[in-house]
Amino acid sequence: MTAKEEKPLHQQQQPLETDSLCWCQLLQASVNSLFPKLSQTQWQRLSPTTLAYLGDAIYELYVRMYYSSPPKRSEIHHRLVVAQVRAEKQALHLQTLAPHLQQKELEIVRRGRNAASGGPKRVDPKIYQQATSFETLIGYLYLTDCQRLAELLQKLNLEQ
Repeated sequence: MTAKEEKPLHQQQQPLETDSLCWCQLLQASVNSLFPKLSQTQWQRLSPTTLAYLGDAIYELYVRMYYSSPPKRSEIHHRLVVAQVRAEKQALHLQTLAPHLQQKELEIVRRGRNAASGGPKRVDPKIYQQATSFETLIGYLYLTDCQRLAELLQKLNLEQ
């Protein structure tokens, strides 16, 4: 099959976990080429709020890429993405992942929950705390263990 005849991502026979790992590795490689790598001491000093800020961006990019194939009208694509990145859905995702988390990851989740303050008035504060915890975990894993991040992202049920 030539390059022009290559199948779209959603039609390829590779397991989705491999696709997620490749996505994560490519993203990390591009960031590493633009910015100096953080040492373990430096990322340990990052606040949970900073990790959540990064995790929010990484998770939204993952969801956008997940829904980009097969191609959809932009308003459908937008609606699908927004449904997944809402605080309520992120809180559910955290509950899905909780049984699979390691002790260090549970500690990061706790730190994220404790750092969450305020939030939008439309969202229950407990839901907002859980969503912030989820984003903190994503940011932490992005910086420390991309393979583990890909493994956990595969456990999420992103609806079509």
